[in-house]
Amino acid sequence: MKPLSKKILGISESPTLSLNAKVKELKSRGVDVVNFTVGEPDFDTPDNVKKAAIDAIKAGFTKYTPVSGIPELKQAIAEKLKRDNGISYDAKQIIVSCGGKHSLYNAFQAICNPGDEVIIPSPYWVTYPEQVKLAEARPVFVKTREENGFRLLAKDLEKCVNKKTKAIIINSPCNPTGAVYDPAELEKIATIAVDNDVFVVSDEIYENLVYEGRHVSIASFGDEIKARTITINGASKAYAMTGWRIGWAAGPADIVKAMDNFQSQTTSNPTSISQKAYLEGLQGRQDSVHRMAAEFRKRRDIIVSRLNGIPGIKCSRPSGAFYAFPNVSGAFRSGIKNSMDFSMQLLEKARVAVVPGSDFGAEGYVRISYACSADTIEKGVERIKEFVSKL
Repeated sequence: MKPLSKKILGISESPTLSLNAKVKELKSRGVDVVNFTVGEPDFDTPDNVKKAAIDAIKAGFTKYTPVSGIPELKQAIAEKLKRDNGISYDAKQIIVSCGGKHSLYNAFQAICNPGDEVIIPSPYWVTYPEQVKLAEARPVFVKTREENGFRLLAKDLEKCVNKKTKAIIINSPCNPTGAVYDPAELEKIATIAVDNDVFVVSDEIYENLVYEGRHVSIASFGDEIKARTITINGASKAYAMTGWRIGWAAGPADIVKAMDNFQSQTTSNPTSISQKAYLEGLQGRQDSVHRMAAEFRKRRDIIVSRLNGIPGIKCSRPSGAFYAFPNVSGAFRSGIKNSMDFSMQLLEKARVAVVPGSDFGAEGYVRISYACSADTIEKGVERIKEFVSKL
């Protein structure tokens, strides 16, 4: 048989989805597993959002829509950006896609050429490097440090920018660390991007989950950085709509048009019904969003406190998102040499699933999603404590 695509064969499976599938398989066999792997709110989609979808189905809104999204949804996104982020966009500068991951994929396909470099702060979301490689560009990693809250510093970024640099990825709040960028440092990064004429891909999917500080969009620092920024966001996290698959991008009209053309030849439009549902999410009551954020803050405080009570584990306090990123290297012994060993033995012996930090470019750490109940957090951390005590 003819060989498969070298490009596709060079892409790794998503470790979080792979681990989550393994946990589900164990649970299907009756195994009691505490699952801290998946980045998915455990809350249900708000009732008003579900009703809007049902109403759309009953009204027969089940056909193709414009590739880049229905006009009223793009207008609602523009209003949200103006109201919440202080950035003005028109419909030609917004595209709705099949999830935030799809929006990112479209963006890299639109801006990257073979030989380009894309700077990715480390620790990073596992999908960024793979999507950059799919666009035939090269990921360049800039290590962040725990003592700086895992935030990219402008002085470190400046050392890596060169003539091959096409884009810089900013993820605030960050997956996996929960880091929220300081506005002053973010403005310095914007200046570097403008001075070197490089794009910024700003992933703001966790925007509504900020517990310390405040969320600031890098595109809000002026027309020059706005002209180089592609802002990515979507429905999944804020509205607990992971399965509805709605994400969007806002940016320069020529880039959005390129993304539109590309999307027209791949997925075509995002789901018509999901668009109507997300429209209600943006325009309807926001009390569910605020309640969810308040609950995640409580869970964060519980998990950080409990993890820091385990000898050999140290966990900094995340400022946003719903992930803890503890340093577990102090517990490495009894054949555990790295975060993968730790994670696999934890699953096998204690029935707790976490994601090894090596998958995020940060050896010695693990990612723990606290998008689960407080009781589940208590149960899982107690198992981790017992596991570590027996090493």
